[in-house]
Amino acid sequence: MASKYNPNEIEEGRYNYWVKGKFFEATNDETKDPFTIVIPPPNVTGRLHLGHAWDTTLQDIIARYKRMKGYDVLWLPGMDHAGIATQAKVEGKLKEEGKSKYDLGREKFLEQAWDWKEEYAKFIRTQWEKLGLGVDYSRERFTLDDGLSNAVKEVFVSLYEKDLIYRGEYIINWDPSTKTALSDIEVIYKEVNGGFYHMRYPLKNGEGSIEVATTRPETMLGDTAVAVHPEDDRYKHLIGEKVILPVIGREIEIVADDYVDMEFGSGAVKITPAHDPNDFEIGNRHQLERVLVMDESGTMNENAGKYEGMDRFDCRKQIVKDLQDQGVMFKIEEHVHSVGHSERSDAVVEPYLSTQWFVNMQPLANEAIQLQEGNDKVDFVPDRFEKTYLHWMENIRDWCISRQLWWGHRIPAWYHKETGELYVGREEPSDPENWEQDEDVLDTWFSSALWPFSTMGWPDENQEDFKRYFPTDVLVTGYDIIFFWVSRMIFQSKHFTERRPFKDVLIHGLVRDANGRKMSKSLGNGVDPMDVIEKYGADSLRYFLATGSSPGQDLRFQWEKVESTWNFANKIWNASRFVIMNLEDFSAEDIDLSGEKSVADEWIMTRLNETVDHVTKNIDRYDFGEAGRALYNFIWDDFCDWYIEMSKLPLYGDNEAKKITTKSILVTTLDAILKMLHPFMPFISEEIWQHIPHVGESITVAPWPQVNPDFSNEQSRKEMERLVSIIRSVRNVRSEVDTPMSKEIKIIIKANDQSVVDELKNNDEYLNRFCNPEKLVIDTAPEVPDQAKSAVVTGAEIFFPLEGLIDIDAEIERLEDELKKWNQEVDRVEKKLANEKFVEKAPESVVQEERDKQKDYLEKQKVVEERITELKNV
Repeated sequence: MASKYNPNEIEEGRYNYWVKGKFFEATNDETKDPFTIVIPPPNVTGRLHLGHAWDTTLQDIIARYKRMKGYDVLWLPGMDHAGIATQAKVEGKLKEEGKSKYDLGREKFLEQAWDWKEEYAKFIRTQWEKLGLGVDYSRERFTLDDGLSNAVKEVFVSLYEKDLIYRGEYIINWDPSTKTALSDIEVIYKEVNGGFYHMRYPLKNGEGSIEVATTRPETMLGDTAVAVHPEDDRYKHLIGEKVILPVIGREIEIVADDYVDMEFGSGAVKITPAHDPNDFEIGNRHQLERVLVMDESGTMNENAGKYEGMDRFDCRKQIVKDLQDQGVMFKIEEHVHSVGHSERSDAVVEPYLSTQWFVNMQPLANEAIQLQEGNDKVDFVPDRFEKTYLHWMENIRDWCISRQLWWGHRIPAWYHKETGELYVGREEPSDPENWEQDEDVLDTWFSSALWPFSTMGWPDENQEDFKRYFPTDVLVTGYDIIFFWVSRMIFQSKHFTERRPFKDVLIHGLVRDANGRKMSKSLGNGVDPMDVIEKYGADSLRYFLATGSSPGQDLRFQWEKVESTWNFANKIWNASRFVIMNLEDFSAEDIDLSGEKSVADEWIMTRLNETVDHVTKNIDRYDFGEAGRALYNFIWDDFCDWYIEMSKLPLYGDNEAKKITTKSILVTTLDAILKMLHPFMPFISEEIWQHIPHVGESITVAPWPQVNPDFSNEQSRKEMERLVSIIRSVRNVRSEVDTPMSKEIKIIIKANDQSVVDELKNNDEYLNRFCNPEKLVIDTAPEVPDQAKSAVVTGAEIFFPLEGLIDIDAEIERLEDELKKWNQEVDRVEKKLANEKFVEKAPESVVQEERDKQKDYLEKQKVVEERITELKNV
């Protein structure tokens, strides 16, 4: 091993070794239980960001862990064609070349889109490699693959045949920038400063006017009625009368409808059925004409009269001026309102009358809701997100699935050129020359919703992968796409396979900057994961991402925390080098744990058992932060700072039997550490593991560590904790009186009973090595000089007769501060034990732990009180 830890050097080439060794490929080994994850397919629109790095790191931890636990793991990779986003990127590239998609035509444009996909798919695979993701490339899929396209056709046609897909004219969310329909959840609402425009429409009979108001005056050009409440006494006499639409001069009727709120504004509302979803419904009830006044680009059309050809917002300014000049618009109020914006283009969304394809969602939502009531429900982690999911499903609206794009799954519907007859089918009509296929493509989420089973070969349910690996075991994704993707996978899977798509769905938050702000181009606060890897290595980034937050919470990216994980990796590297350098020709066959063990040996094996148990349980519950912290504390504190230092005594001694035992324990512990570390830090763990005695070709397929009850020794823990406390106390006292470790000092230990005396004398080699006493006295009643500094540990008190180096008054003051601490601890634990609810409801082990603390704190409190009294009587 190199003398210094250099992540770039050890990570270089390691991934190719894993891929060529086929360690990541699912084996179809019937002797193993299958475990399946499908990757949330990234969009082929660009390079991956930190959110992707976080999401895939969590998946990789699970996949590597399960593989080491003996499962036949399939982690299926793939990418999404991302219809709107990718088409916008390709069109943007063409625009830079002075071209448009219409210059190329559909086929040539799609060739450009496929070229884009291939280019960015390579970028994404390179980033997967840099992150060390253990995906099975032999099964990589793309949402426009032939197999997935067949699944999409099957689902569309099947739903159509069941009347769960229909075509109709509705008000939909329209993006005038990308010129396509949007589903409700592709619309982001923002608070915008605008106006509330008040107008008077003159009655046709010349007997006054009726007042209406709007936030979008340009749409008045499409008004076909004014509505009032049927019980509104102010307007009852006007129902059925006509008003003259200003500017246009069209006569429109005053209608009565219960939808109108009599208490809001004037109690009369303008009705524009082609440009407002509520007006659309009112228009249906009253058989009103639908007048569309703008085209798909947001430009006013021929129905807008003299405003034809104007942009919708320019038209707004002009029509406001004209109406003011005519005296029709008499008031404009400043108004802050919530305006829908396209998630993709950020354009203001236009409610727009359009013929689109829809999924009838209520029956499918009901099936998905019922699924959550049974034993085979999808388990959300954290479980609070199930309520989020169910709330959306219970308030579902029909899903607009058609998009006015070229890149995507083309809708399998054809129209007869002469009769206009509609044909929907899995195959094109037998006489295709007489039919024209629908120009539109399906919403990207329509195909993504099938991802867990379409990637396994469905609709052919006899496919081996489908039979073995579906349903999948866990999905890892952010809370921001529960509606977009998670919910749709659940209802499509339930409807078409009669099963849940995954057992668990692990929800994480968003990566934010150090100040908690969302990362964005506009703020310039984004961080490229490849830059982090270049500076600190993939292992440091992965460990930070995995342990930086609790399940379901957002993660704040901080460079200094990534640097601290690099320091952790460096600590592991240096500790491993020490072990390896002291092994010489020691092999796996030489490992022998049957010899006599020191208290340090028994303690580290006990702590190893506890750590294996803690890490395993927390990974099983997806709490990677807790698992990582337990592992960090064991490696840094127990193994590196204490056991390695204590192992030097036998390693550098003359007892060969002790050397073999110590080497065996060092190797066994380091091997287990590397295996537990591997899911988090795959590169450094593999590199070090290859340098220690081991069995197997790669740590990726090495068995996960097991708890060995034979090596759990509670007494060794107590003895070691006491030794560590004494050594730390000595170091603290030396620091307080500015006495270096190289200078010998007299140390007197007053033990509470003879068993503690015997215990400390049996382990005095550690006290002599790490405390450097001139003289070490251990007794139950030693002679203690009046002028001495003291420290209290469990079961003993330590005295330092430091004549000339101690100020008695200062020592009394220090002890009084320490007494305050023990008084607080005693008070806290006694209040807790006095709480009847705690004692009744808490597990017995937890209550006993508090009782043990109470006994320990009272003992320390008593010792400190006695020492203060002694010093005051000097």
